[in-house]
Amino acid sequence: MEASRVLVTGGVRSGKSTHAERLLADRPAVAYVAPGPSPSADDADWAARVAAHRARRPASWTTVETADLAAALAGAAGAVLVDCVGTWLTALVDEAGLWEAPADEVHGVVLGAVEPVVAALGVARGPVVLVTNEVGLGVVPAHRSGRLFRDLLGTVNQRLGAACDEVHLVVAGRVLVLPDPL
Repeated sequence: MEASRVLVTGGVRSGKSTHAERLLADRPAVAYVAPGPSPSADDADWAARVAAHRARRPASWTTVETADLAAALAGAAGAVLVDCVGTWLTALVDEAGLWEAPADEVHGVVLGAVEPVVAALGVARGPVVLVTNEVGLGVVPAHRSGRLFRDLLGTVNQRLGAACDEVHLVVAGRVLVLPDPL
């Protein structure tokens, strides 16, 4: 892996996670930060998805299940893979009970939460790969929560992308390294 901080974005099931894992495949140890919900018996699809991710990771990788991305990045001694920023954002808004709050209030909370993550990226001791969903390329969501999530994740992705050395866009399993901003 050439760059030390990479944001990997793309649509659902585009190959983002597989690409991110390949970027760190040569590392003997990786902290795999999973900020999403833990699998539960009442959601077999999510449990199967989490199990598939776990099964393809090398045994030498350590899984860290936490929504505190800043602490996970700051505390890691080596390589870190965060999968995924979208599930982190969902957990953040869920925990704060902000889905029905005014958009400006939610944006303020989210920006306040992403700043420590950006700061931790700047001082990370090893390479960091962040996986996120690319939102906003399709139809406008019918529900307020969908529109709010789309807008929030777009803003978070911009902040993280600006703090990274590279941004990789994954579409249909193909990877495009995006050029630096103008």
